[in-house]
Amino acid sequence: QVQLVESGGGLVQAGGSLRLSCVVSGRTFSNTGMGWFRQAPGKEREFVAGISWSSGNIDYVDSVKGRFTISRDNAKNTMYLQMNSLKPEDTAVYYCAARLGAPQLGTSVSSYGDWGQGTQVTVSS
Repeated sequence: QVQLVESGGGLVQAGGSLRLSCVVSGRTFSNTGMGWFRQAPGKEREFVAGISWSSGNIDYVDSVKGRFTISRDNAKNTMYLQMNSLKPEDTAVYYCAARLGAPQLGTSVSSYGDWGQGTQVTVSS
């Protein structure tokens, strides 16, 4: 059974940075599209960034373009989200997600079959 474990969340002031990590275990990381989503209180889970198996295709939600960078290290079964210039509206629980056996990225919740437990990111003003 696959497991996704996020880490790196925390409390940061506006303008600060955080780096999230997601380690995948229990199954091969091969040919797996990955993504980051977030969910703020009272809101639906939304796509933040996605990356294909080869890292050849990357996509971001407009609100984080130029501030967030998604990357992956397939040798370490790990995906990252570097978040710079954080804003209070970035406050949410951040989830990593995997599309096992599907190498392309997805931008919808329904396109991912495996999820981590989430890590809280809080940005104070």
